[in-house]
Amino acid sequence: MTSGILLVDKPTGMTSHDVVSRVRRLAGTRKVGHAGTLDPLATGLLVLGIDSATRLLTYLVGLDKRYEATIRLGQATTTDDVEGEPLGSPADTVAVSEESIRTAIEALTGGIEQVPSSVSAIKVAGRRAYDLVREGEEVALPARRVTVSRFDVMATRRADGLELDVVVECSSGTYIRALARDLGAALGVGGHLTALRRTRVGPFTVSDAGGLDECLLAGLLTPAEVATRLFPSVRVDAAEVVALTQGKRIRPAALDTALADSDAPIATLAPDGRLVGLVTTSQGTARVLVNFPSDEVVS
Repeated sequence: MTSGILLVDKPTGMTSHDVVSRVRRLAGTRKVGHAGTLDPLATGLLVLGIDSATRLLTYLVGLDKRYEATIRLGQATTTDDVEGEPLGSPADTVAVSEESIRTAIEALTGGIEQVPSSVSAIKVAGRRAYDLVREGEEVALPARRVTVSRFDVMATRRADGLELDVVVECSSGTYIRALARDLGAALGVGGHLTALRRTRVGPFTVSDAGGLDECLLAGLLTPAEVATRLFPSVRVDAAEVVALTQGKRIRPAALDTALADSDAPIATLAPDGRLVGLVTTSQGTARVLVNFPSDEVVS
């Protein structure tokens, strides 16, 4: 099996681990990882790495993301989504105006301090928070700084309570369930998430993803394809490839002057287009961050 990055459109009802297990069987390898989970309730883009391409996942996890979601106002739940138990009695949302919704959303946009949902995968004393909650323990997670760059209401429905269809673009680590919870709290009526779909991770969109079928692996992206979408790149010659694979520092002849001093990763490509590794540079000298074994097929 060749290595690569796989874009999967996860169906509802499956865990991210379920998807990884399925891809392991399809790919015939145990070495499969993901760049950020999706809840069973959620659908959409799940980014997987296969074999040596799992080394790229570190650089994919922190990318910004886009979601489409539905928020129901008028009731908070124990999990901040539709799968939790209701907290208290339903609140009347008739008096909740569109202006008050806009004001509350503005306060949840930009750089904010967000308390993650207690049923998140965050570890507390070595254990996942959601496991502790399921065992009846109270979990209080500290707030963390996140950035919500877009929080737009696309549609509003009042036929059965008050529901908002929203689009959210945010930094990694932002919990959309927590946004639903905090929006409801700000409006004084409670709120929770009823649907969630991830549509983008960095430059990768769900429209490029495949379903979980036997043809899924046909859409495998090579490490070189992914790295050159994430980072600037430089071609190195055969001798430089050997030096990099040995962990040596090189002065790439083809290095652009603008990249001569870069703390950010630069993708190095072999003459045949294969990804050799990621480097940083100082005064034109490249130092290896991570190398990639030659187990990919050049497209």
